Amino acid sequence: MITTGLILHTFPLSRILLLSSTLSLTYSLSIFNQISNPSIFLFNTLISSFASNNRTHIAFSLYSQILTDKTLKPNNFTYPSLFKACGSHPWLHHGRSLHTHVLKFLEPTIDHFVQASLVNFYSKFGNLGLSRFLFNQINKPDLATWNSILAAYANPNITGTSSTTSIDEDTTSLSIEAMFLFNEMQLSKIRPNEVTFVALISACTNLVALNQGSWAHTYILRKNLNLNRFVITSLIDMYAKCGCLTFANQLFDQIPEKDTLCYNVMIRGFAIHGYGHQALGLFNRMKLAGIQPDDITFVVVMYACAHVGLVEDGYQCFYSIKEVHGIEPKLEHYGCLVDLLGRAGRLEEAKETIFAMPMKPNAVLWRSLLGASSVHGNLELGELALKNLIELEPETSGSYVLLSNMYAKINRWDDVKRVRKVMKDLGVNKMPGSSLVEIDGALHEFLMGDKTHPNSKEIYLKLEDISRRLNTNGYKPITKEVLFDIEEEEKEDALNYHSERLAIAFALIAISNSSVPIRIIKNLRVCGDCHESTKLISKIYKREIIVRDRNRFHHFRGGTCSCLNYW
Repeated sequence: MITTGLILHTFPLSRILLLSSTLSLTYSLSIFNQISNPSIFLFNTLISSFASNNRTHIAFSLYSQILTDKTLKPNNFTYPSLFKACGSHPWLHHGRSLHTHVLKFLEPTIDHFVQASLVNFYSKFGNLGLSRFLFNQINKPDLATWNSILAAYANPNITGTSSTTSIDEDTTSLSIEAMFLFNEMQLSKIRPNEVTFVALISACTNLVALNQGSWAHTYILRKNLNLNRFVITSLIDMYAKCGCLTFANQLFDQIPEKDTLCYNVMIRGFAIHGYGHQALGLFNRMKLAGIQPDDITFVVVMYACAHVGLVEDGYQCFYSIKEVHGIEPKLEHYGCLVDLLGRAGRLEEAKETIFAMPMKPNAVLWRSLLGASSVHGNLELGELALKNLIELEPETSGSYVLLSNMYAKINRWDDVKRVRKVMKDLGVNKMPGSSLVEIDGALHEFLMGDKTHPNSKEIYLKLEDISRRLNTNGYKPITKEVLFDIEEEEKEDALNYHSERLAIAFALIAISNSSVPIRIIKNLRVCGDCHESTKLISKIYKREIIVRDRNRFHHFRGGTCSCLNYW
């Protein structure tokens, strides 16, 4: 290029800059620094390349040169790559300043790429309201802009709350909005692509909306869209989290070149269904295939071990993070170790892990210890965990309820009242348990003692039938976790009207085909009584019942549960 004079022409010069920037930072900048009057086109080329290759500081340095050069002015091609680079820490706070520059330097009619990058940036910044406002200002959004707003709602970066419950509620409502937006997109005659469906399938996953997720899968196949690794991984995640683990595994086996992300999603699928041995087997396959595990891999493998009591395997996995793979364990890995030990009843070791770890424990670790203390009846440790939780998350109701359960089990009703008074004084409201059941693509929600459903009369008649048949088959109610100092008979009545019991009764009425599984989604952990009664219901009515609670799946068949009473 030097000998032929091509180096003096902008376009071929931009190509050599683009290529060299991906190979050698020093070489690329040495070429650029020899250009006497680089055009904005050449600046944009290098900014885009450096931003895409995680050289964000160089990209912003070049942008600063544009601002100080009186002959240059940033244009529509300058900003999209910079906004993309601002999508993660520590550059996140620069995005708002860039937005002011957009308003200052560009014409009022900003092109779609800049608009889409603004929509995308503010969603990652955690300001979904502003992201939606900017989207609504766009006349006839193109595909890139639609994909940006869909991704923002399907995978929200929710900030400003430490309450897990409120995060779940926000995620649900935002995922519903994502599905409404997709319908609007179809009405606008914009044809979706693979990126669109990754967002849509993520929304279906959040809602556990199997029918809608299956429709999206069918659409992709019918329109011959590219079933790339991102699409197929999102489908695997959706089917696994909607209870169709076998189908998720079949899709996984069809991937010709599996990467770390694919393995992580499938291992997590096995983990949430309680198939710890299969998860470990897949992890070993991953290592044999030469695929390097990452931080998330160890989290999902340890999660799988914790949910089936594979303590030694989980321990081995934790210590291999640093010893074998050279990765420094993070807070999430210590959290998994505490959960692993706590579920196995090794509460002192779990507590020692929390106090010995090199970073400050967060609410998740203390909540794991509190949950384990509740299951294994260690009141002293439970009180210690709650004390620390109140300092970190005073507004989260679940922590108080767990300790109340512990007091209720040993009939310490004065302490139950004391905990409830603390909740009242702090303005903390107990999140009601709710259960969803999907019938013909529609989700029906039930609360405890709910009588708002149109079929309420039939549901309660069915509940009476269920209760009668349970008693005939030797059902003994587990009343220890009822948080009221009332007679045993009243406690038994309260248990009969738990939300999942109502959802199961409705499903038995609405789904006549006994070969179709009943799928229940619960927002809280399944209580001991509902777990035992559901096992019996599956046997009495000869129905498969799949319950996804806050932590995992329970597959009830023939009077047994896949968790083997370890959950």
